[in-house]
Amino acid sequence: MDLYELINDFLEHLEIEAGRSKKTVENYRLYLERFASIAEEILQKDQIKAGDIDKELLRKFRLKLNRYGSEMGGDDLKAITQAYHLIALRGFLKYLARREIRSLDPSLVDLPRVTRKQVTFLHFDEVEDMLEQIDLSTESGLRDRAIIELLYSGGLRVSELVGLDRSSINLERREFMVRGKGSKDRPIFISQSAADRVQDYLDARTDSLPALFLNNSRNLQAADTSGNYRRMTTRSVERIVEKYARLAGITKHVSPHTLRHSFATDLLMNGADLRSVQSMLGHADISTTQIYTHVTDAHLKEIHEKFHSETK
Repeated sequence: MDLYELINDFLEHLEIEAGRSKKTVENYRLYLERFASIAEEILQKDQIKAGDIDKELLRKFRLKLNRYGSEMGGDDLKAITQAYHLIALRGFLKYLARREIRSLDPSLVDLPRVTRKQVTFLHFDEVEDMLEQIDLSTESGLRDRAIIELLYSGGLRVSELVGLDRSSINLERREFMVRGKGSKDRPIFISQSAADRVQDYLDARTDSLPALFLNNSRNLQAADTSGNYRRMTTRSVERIVEKYARLAGITKHVSPHTLRHSFATDLLMNGADLRSVQSMLGHADISTTQIYTHVTDAHLKEIHEKFHSETK
């Protein structure tokens, strides 16, 4: 089998056996097919075999990645994007090893150190400032308030939020399940205020469509039996969040993911442990949750300086 056939087998394994999301599989396809294409160029061969992958090919591939944008007449690939290519390659090589197909030892694929972007988050009073900008005399205002409170109270991803149906959420118990990345289910817990705002919005609606959040479209000719033509899109939610952040005079860039960051940061700053926050965010790896520690570390320093006795 040539390299492209093995890559297809690996991608099918990711989707079916490993349960990875379609988006992850698409990204891995891009990274691995780019590797195969560059390998053909480096080795000047039309058909690459697994056994052709060695340390020298890996070295030249990493060099090509680092110069990729310049050589293609565009922007260079960011360090994190280069790392994603190597993560995909290492996963592919592990798959080959499990199938006892001779190739490069995956342990030889070292990942570069990547500096993560600083997390942008809102303080509680900034979230309140946003909420105060919403006109609650309209159905769309009630919807917008419910959206922002759910994002902040539950730490939802925007894709999870727009996928909710009325039947998905238990407002009495204030908890429900969502299916996140990698098709993994996790519980979501929300405040009484968030539950009340969602109920206010639902009480104002006169339709029986299943989607929890609807856009403002009234084009009944576009209707389908499920009502999905009126389900909120992720971009619509992004515009809503950006709108009220702007009205509140918040100058930093605010997105739905900022509210998710704010949810996590608020929990940690109030004493929640990292493992619990990891579970509530649905992070597969604790290292992903650790991006918030630099925020909480600064908070701990303030606590130390305020409360620890200083010797004379």
